Amino acid sequence: MKKVLGILIALLVTSSAFSQIIQPVIWETEVKKIDDSNFELIFNASIEKGWSIYSQFIDEGGPIPTVFTFDNPNNEFELVGKVEEGKPITKFDKIFEMEMSFFFNEAIFVQKIRRLDPGLTDITVLVEFQTCDDEKCIFETENFVISLEGEVTDHGSMQVTARDIEKTKALNIALKGREKFEDPVKKEKGLVTIFLLGFLGGMIALLTPCVFPMIPLTVSYFTKSAKNRQNGLANAVMYGFFIFLIYVLLSIPFHLLDSLDPEILNNISTNVTLNIIFFVVFIVFAFSFFGFYEITLPSSWSAKMDSKATNIGGIIGIFFMALTLAIVSFSCTGPILGTLLGSSLTSDGGAMQLSFGMGGFGLALAWPFALFALFPNLLTSLPKSGGWMNTVKVVLGFIELGLAFKFLSNADLVEHWGLLKREIFFGIWILCALGMALYLFGFIRFPHDGPKKKLPKGNIIAGVLSISFFIYLLPGLTNSKYANLKLLSGFPPPLFYSIYDKGTSAPLGLEAYKDFDKGVSVAKAEGKPIMLDFTGWACVNCRKMEEQVWSEPEIFKIISEEYILISLYVDDRKELKEEDRFDYLKPNGSIKKISTIGDKWATFQTVNFQNNSQPYYILMDAELNMLNKPIAYTPDTKEYLKWLRKGVKNFSAEK
Repeated sequence: MKKVLGILIALLVTSSAFSQIIQPVIWETEVKKIDDSNFELIFNASIEKGWSIYSQFIDEGGPIPTVFTFDNPNNEFELVGKVEEGKPITKFDKIFEMEMSFFFNEAIFVQKIRRLDPGLTDITVLVEFQTCDDEKCIFETENFVISLEGEVTDHGSMQVTARDIEKTKALNIALKGREKFEDPVKKEKGLVTIFLLGFLGGMIALLTPCVFPMIPLTVSYFTKSAKNRQNGLANAVMYGFFIFLIYVLLSIPFHLLDSLDPEILNNISTNVTLNIIFFVVFIVFAFSFFGFYEITLPSSWSAKMDSKATNIGGIIGIFFMALTLAIVSFSCTGPILGTLLGSSLTSDGGAMQLSFGMGGFGLALAWPFALFALFPNLLTSLPKSGGWMNTVKVVLGFIELGLAFKFLSNADLVEHWGLLKREIFFGIWILCALGMALYLFGFIRFPHDGPKKKLPKGNIIAGVLSISFFIYLLPGLTNSKYANLKLLSGFPPPLFYSIYDKGTSAPLGLEAYKDFDKGVSVAKAEGKPIMLDFTGWACVNCRKMEEQVWSEPEIFKIISEEYILISLYVDDRKELKEEDRFDYLKPNGSIKKISTIGDKWATFQTVNFQNNSQPYYILMDAELNMLNKPIAYTPDTKEYLKWLRKGVKNFSAEK
């Protein structure tokens, strides 16, 4: 009967949906009887692929942990110890600047109890939890009435009163115009950017003294030693293909790791010890580029590969020649590949992005050999090897020095040492940019530099770029609106990890109403449309949208000037007044107790928009007419701005 009533209520307060209610976590319970007085209550959460729930043990300031509340007003039983949980996965989260533990696929929680009243037959348990995927988070509660005989009654068999039904109906705002708008379409992310970055890294590696002199030597070898021109061309093309293949193959082990555990690559990238090792290695590489010492792989490796290439011959011999190049050139390509490795493993694409990046790098190294074998006369147009290649190495040394502190910053964020606050990090990069400029203009010399000569044009151009970068970084030391250097987003510590106090009452200092009715009344008074923002204090992608998308000047301006912003926090744990609390019967027959502000707004979102994920944005007027389709996490600033502008345009047309 309750389930039928729940369906009737759902039909009463909702109309045709333009999105779905998401339920990625299904709970089941079990009772294990130890003796007549002692029991184990087992809670098993089946989690949809791609989603996770958090451990019970999350430090304050992080996301919402999983919480179990046992209803025991008459002391009919006692809890034996705390709720035990399975072994979670633990990793560092850059948004919250803390390590967090969570579960994939399945989570099992066990609470031991001792029955004090022999007449006790069942126990009521409330479970509160947060579940997230890569783009959204959901805040949910589940009520269980568990029979100590091992049977589970319907979730929350409490009675729903007429008052509860009226309160549920009151959540319906009778939204109008939803039929005009289609469901938002999720876009697939491309891998072109990481491929192009890898290609750029390979192009830079081509200019180093480890690789550049090999181009004319290798092409000449293939064209002169072959039986005919066609054979020489084929060998050179095959050589280039094998170079490309070798660098792609280097990423294969990471795919194997990724298949074992989808979080392992991110765990590697946020591991404190590994990040400190990367920091030290990059410092060592930087001073090697400066010319204080030389780093190479064991000479026996290259000698062995060269011997195989000579003795075997044919296609296999060409493969070993390509492998020899990869080994010999490691002192120049290693740091660049290390940068590519570090940046790929900290991104959402993981091993696949690494493969695309390595493929781009290998292609950049490979194409000159095929091109110059096809057009050997072009070899005469190549610049001669000389001191300019040492200049390239030193410039790379400064770049490596700056990138080294990215890894130290990762470790600093994990351990909360406070060593590399955002402004200190920028200070180090400013010194690196200044040092590079002074070197390029001849004020600083390194061991392998020849006698001073007239400055080449390349030095002057690169020096000017260094000074420009130096100037661009300077606002990063300030507490001004210009401190958010978006071109470097993802490299420095986050904006809030600062020596300055960044505390604000709303995102970016915007005026945001945290009550729907109050926000609507202000919109009526000011004659403005409404931007309804379903968010959460512990919502990672909500913070990303606010800091990376809303902070764009045009977007910030249109939100602050054209809209009344209503931000409803679905995880707000502040208690409602007694008269505002009620029990909401879900369509599946379970009951959700509306006792906090977050409970109210989460249910409000579900009832009116048939959606329970955050972030979630709706544009409407004060008469509750929709002005555009709802959208969720949208990191594309152009798309988000277009969406906002269309809402303003539709509002003006209605007026």
